[in-house]
Amino acid sequence: MFIEDSINQDSGSRLLYISLLAAAIGIGTGLIMYVLYHLIALITNLVFYHKVSFLFVSEVNTRIGVLAVLMPVVGGILVGFMSKYGTSEIQGHGLPEALEAVISKESKISGKVALWKPLSAAIVIGTGGPFGAEGPIIQTGGAVGSFIGQLMKTTESERRILLACGSAAGLAATFGTPISGVIMAIEILLFEFRTRSFIPLVIATSLATTVRNALMPSNVMFPIGSMRFGLPGDLPYYIALGIICGLVAVFFIKVLYWTEDQFEKLHLSPYVLPSIGALGVGVLGFFVPRIFGPGYDTIGAILQNQFVLSFLLVILLSKFLALILSLGTRTSGGLLAPVFMIGAAVGGVFAMLVNRIIPGANLSPGAFALVGMGAVFGASVRSTFAFIIFPLEITHNFNSVLPLMIVGVVASGVAYVLYRNSVVTEKLARRGFLIPQDYEADIFKRVPVSEVMDPVVPTVNSDLKVRELWERIQRGDAEASRHQALPIVDEKGQLVGIITHGDARRAVEKGDAECTVLQAGSKELVLAFAGESLYEAVVRMLKHDIGRLPVVRRDDVHKVIGYLGRTQAISARLKKLAEDGIIPHEVAEERLNRNKRPGNGEFAVHKQGGDN
Repeated sequence: MFIEDSINQDSGSRLLYISLLAAAIGIGTGLIMYVLYHLIALITNLVFYHKVSFLFVSEVNTRIGVLAVLMPVVGGILVGFMSKYGTSEIQGHGLPEALEAVISKESKISGKVALWKPLSAAIVIGTGGPFGAEGPIIQTGGAVGSFIGQLMKTTESERRILLACGSAAGLAATFGTPISGVIMAIEILLFEFRTRSFIPLVIATSLATTVRNALMPSNVMFPIGSMRFGLPGDLPYYIALGIICGLVAVFFIKVLYWTEDQFEKLHLSPYVLPSIGALGVGVLGFFVPRIFGPGYDTIGAILQNQFVLSFLLVILLSKFLALILSLGTRTSGGLLAPVFMIGAAVGGVFAMLVNRIIPGANLSPGAFALVGMGAVFGASVRSTFAFIIFPLEITHNFNSVLPLMIVGVVASGVAYVLYRNSVVTEKLARRGFLIPQDYEADIFKRVPVSEVMDPVVPTVNSDLKVRELWERIQRGDAEASRHQALPIVDEKGQLVGIITHGDARRAVEKGDAECTVLQAGSKELVLAFAGESLYEAVVRMLKHDIGRLPVVRRDDVHKVIGYLGRTQAISARLKKLAEDGIIPHEVAEERLNRNKRPGNGEFAVHKQGGDN
């Protein structure tokens, strides 16, 4: 009897089910973003202007004077209480926490996060914290996706997809950037590009953006007008800016975690630390109010080249220091907006300095600010593709594509060479987690069984006595010892069973040496097919706890044409190492041929494939 399993993880019914859940998550995350956005506006108006209003305003024009120093401290104290009595998972900027849930918690995030994270972020940002709402929304959306996945009894892989859908929807709902949301989720959380995840991601981000546009003005977040990008003439300057942005990204990561280490050495309660960092923010904000809050208006002003060089330098240094102090003390807030401001300032300062040093350069500070904005963040989080697309989506300026690509990849290349971990993965790497940095198609899915199987398959006749087979095995007969399992064929040469060395040994030990190999072996056969992927065959091995499979063609399952054991399966990985240049091709070929020689049997396991 032949047992054939269909290995299909991307079945239509499950995809439809997960897509429907992703739709609900996208709509829910869009609504959460709307509530959070207006809650931040309300708290900002109450704290800095002493009025009740849900209109989003900048803290720049506040007249509360020295009280501005204390407002972030109040927010830090409240977050400390929330961390202690709500959940400590609200600390941080969201992305590392979402990734940690994927890597070490089976994609499970506590439902408390969906409540406390946006509330704590609204308080921190509304009282002047130098953050954006996107990080908390990304974590909140991930928490919603994870909670729904747990509630609906999904698999761990499906729950990971739903978590990523919520996170991607959070970014899309905040900025109206559905494409960037999808790519960010793939690059940072999923590390896969498959139909089963891509379709739900697109559904979630599209609906989250639709909700945003329905409830809020759908105008461009950062209107920049026309810009002169100056290609190809300005290409050397863009390359130079890419190098600088990569260095800034590495410097930011190192200084951030160095600061966090220094605060930990104080041995203060983690619930007290946020207020200490907030005091530093308050002092800086008293002198430079533009560092308070998300600073979306300031980013827009930088892109429109509204600041002189000296003031732009002040903004750059003050925002950087405020962000380091806040994140270093583990408060709640988003990373994207402040790093965007820093990156835009870096690009603008670079262009202005070049124009001063080389009068004929005539660089556009706004254009260089735009590409610097995406490059610094992309290099910091190692999500280069997403944050090449992101500035394009939020500005709708399609002439920026080439500069964004050039500066983005140069910056990320520099950051990758100088520092292996990103601002997202550094924390987890310190805890001993192995973080995937790249993703590619599984070699097992690219290689057919026919390419790695052993085409020489010794068989035994069904009426052969076990005693005779065991004697041949004992004296090292090449045919009998070639593999740990031997297909059994009838008088017509058709496959009817399989017997392992372990089966033969057990029959001899029980005194059944005179029985036939068909009686001692197994008649229920699990097969591999020459035209299927090695992945399908290996899954079948693992599912049935089998160490080896006879290989047949689908149009003739009774004729054995090959043998697939664990050694043959591993040879696919050997082939990939040769492709990548890790092992020389000639060495790989020699080892592949060696695996097909007599005496190089595979591991023995129970059941079909047996044990020794």
